[in-house]
Amino acid sequence: MAESQSDVVAGATPPDLTRLFSPRGIAIVGASEDPRRIGGQPVKGLTQYGYQGSVYPVNPGHATIQGLKAYSDIRDVPQPCDVALIALPADKVPDVIAQCGEAAIPFAIVLSAGFAELGRQDLQDKLADVIRVSGVRVVGPNCTGLLNLKDNVYSGFGAGFRNPNLKRGPVAMVTQSGGFGYSVVAFAESEGVGFSHMLATGNEVDLTSMDMVEHLLATDDVEIIVCYMEGIRDGRRLRRVGARALACGKPIVVWKVGNTARGRKAAVSHTANLTSDYALYKAAFHEGGFIEISDTYDLVDVVRALQQHRLPRGNRVGILTTSGGAGVVLTDLCEEQGLSLAELTEETARTLKELGGSFAAVSNPVDLSARLAGDPVAFNDATRLLLDDPNVDIAIVRSFAGTASDVWARGLSELLDQHTKPVLITQSGLASQSAEAQKILENKGVPCFPTPGRVVRGAAALASYAGKLARRRIGKAVARDPHVNLELPAGTQVLSERNSKKILASYGIPVVREQVLLESAINALSALPFAFPVVVKIDSEDIPHKTEAGGVRTGLRTLAAVKKAARDVLKSARRYDSKARINGVVVQETAQGLELIVGGVNDVAFGPYVMVGLGGIHSEIMKDTSLRYAPFDGHTALEMLNELKAHPLFTGYRGGPVYELASLAAVVARVSQLMIQHADRVAELDINPLFVRPDGSVMAADCLISLK
Repeated sequence: MAESQSDVVAGATPPDLTRLFSPRGIAIVGASEDPRRIGGQPVKGLTQYGYQGSVYPVNPGHATIQGLKAYSDIRDVPQPCDVALIALPADKVPDVIAQCGEAAIPFAIVLSAGFAELGRQDLQDKLADVIRVSGVRVVGPNCTGLLNLKDNVYSGFGAGFRNPNLKRGPVAMVTQSGGFGYSVVAFAESEGVGFSHMLATGNEVDLTSMDMVEHLLATDDVEIIVCYMEGIRDGRRLRRVGARALACGKPIVVWKVGNTARGRKAAVSHTANLTSDYALYKAAFHEGGFIEISDTYDLVDVVRALQQHRLPRGNRVGILTTSGGAGVVLTDLCEEQGLSLAELTEETARTLKELGGSFAAVSNPVDLSARLAGDPVAFNDATRLLLDDPNVDIAIVRSFAGTASDVWARGLSELLDQHTKPVLITQSGLASQSAEAQKILENKGVPCFPTPGRVVRGAAALASYAGKLARRRIGKAVARDPHVNLELPAGTQVLSERNSKKILASYGIPVVREQVLLESAINALSALPFAFPVVVKIDSEDIPHKTEAGGVRTGLRTLAAVKKAARDVLKSARRYDSKARINGVVVQETAQGLELIVGGVNDVAFGPYVMVGLGGIHSEIMKDTSLRYAPFDGHTALEMLNELKAHPLFTGYRGGPVYELASLAAVVARVSQLMIQHADRVAELDINPLFVRPDGSVMAADCLISLK
């Protein structure tokens, strides 16, 4: 059986929001005669900026508002009316939502503040109850509204809703912060990014940012979605949205804020304590159609790169410049962003050398030297050679800076008609000197960036997103191993180490050999079935953290030492917890090798995931871990190992051993199968430590499994 990512995160059909985004009529409850007030701005915007639907001001104190007939009650508004825009004191909002239900108005946007964000959780709960009874779907409260530029729906307040000349384009913005989100939009627009929709979701008492994103993914005139995200309640929904974004080829540029790591609540295993909330978001972004950003300039650069509508086949970059220093800078930045420099073919290098002369450096980055700095035709000939090279996936070109820059730009535009590879331009010299060239290129869809760092950020986004699409096409299903039946005890509990390792063994995960001793058998022990040195541990499901209880002794080399250690750990365990159930002690062989930790957590919001990291200080202090959602295969597990900062330890760092990682990757993948197959019962799993040896053999020395 195979399971795709979308199967794993399957959920309910998203709500139909067509009439929210494109309403036939809008009622403004709390409408004002003053177009500067919150209740007055949408009246002006909807009547003067091109909206073709009906506008119904609602205010019992007025016969007319801004030249329109005013209504004293929302229930008196004529149909069709699809949206009620509410700008009233918070205490009055629940009653108005109930009235919207009576009037068969399907949607409401609550601009009013004064709910949970100001400590009025009771009022927000009351609003939620009214929403459930009325059937009205609500955006907000405490939001700035919705803007649909295609239909000129200016249903909100703030600077964005007062500007009838916003640049139109294929980008939609969904933000959980109205004020900041719209300031980001304003900045992006000033940089030439055009928008189709902008929506602030506020407190999300009902409809969420994910509802909005899913609707926009299905909207024809939307190509890219930008999402400013502080947090969501349903991690599985986030993963489903990411899968759908890949399926329809619409990237989601996500800015996730509030990422300070903190310990997971109610965590029994070490794994859960090592995982921050942000790590779960990051893993969801990694597997889905997301491109993560952390700055407004990132938004502009990523969107402009994507709007070229050219995706690379890989991450190999060819750099063309007339400055050696610029080539070095771009090379460093590419390495930092995970891009690799293409190895040019001998034919490409030879022809570039003939073109550039003896001073040209053609090993990539290509430095054409001053000889071609003033020759736009030859400069484009060099660009053609770079694009023709089969080893180049993306071309980064430092712009032609001569007086004939417009000639260069027109020639490059014609050249691109013959190629599908993306080309990104980084500026050379003053922008004012190449304004005409930049205009020519951007009309062709070729993005121009003012700095090396920004051009490389755009290239990295293209490569990352293209790689996700390619992986989806060639390997979107993960083969699920045959289901392993486990005899798990009823109820919420922590299994003993011995029983936890039996479960590992049933999934083909090697565990250390051990012998169980009842307390009465300690003195009679005469031999062990494995060599010294050995380890003695307490065996109790009531003492999950044995070291803290003084329940572990290591490095034992004689039978006498084993017997003494067994008696000592029994005493320590009883002092630690006099009520703990003691099954006896376990004598184990000593495992050797490089120490790792592998764990799984069935997160209540995101679902089961698996984490791997180096053990010891690497996990405790450096938090050097990698995370993926279950299930996944050995290839993904190898990808996780390669992401670790300590990965050089696997590859012979400073003369150390080189480790064969295939068996280790198989173990990590089997843990993911265990977590997904028994997600109904297994809450957490912690293999700590897991040892890997240079020959590739793997051995679990300890394991803790807790059940739901």
